[in-house]
Amino acid sequence: MTLTMSTALDTTFAALADSTRRAILTMLLEDDMAVTDVAEPFDMSLAAISKHLTILTRAGLITQEKRGRVKWCKLEPDAMREGIVWIESFGQLEALNFDAFEQFLGKELEE
Repeated sequence: MTLTMSTALDTTFAALADSTRRAILTMLLEDDMAVTDVAEPFDMSLAAISKHLTILTRAGLITQEKRGRVKWCKLEPDAMREGIVWIESFGQLEALNFDAFEQFLGKELEE
């Protein structure tokens, strides 16, 4: 695995590690959303949501664009492709032993 691919995977998995960011991605599965609409269901400030959106944007998982006065967020599902391919390289997802996988990741992160 190249350093570039490893860095991209690290960035993707770090972004996905937070439950708020995963919830945002789930919301964006349905359609593009204005930042204020993304923030609405969460009990946190707009500034805090903006930080989460910045992390997702840097990971390439979403894009943000200004349309008039409103900033919109769009899901970029292809950005997860490398992570999915990496996970699938361990075999069929249904047959994956998640306890063993967690131990493997723990050992890899220690190195």
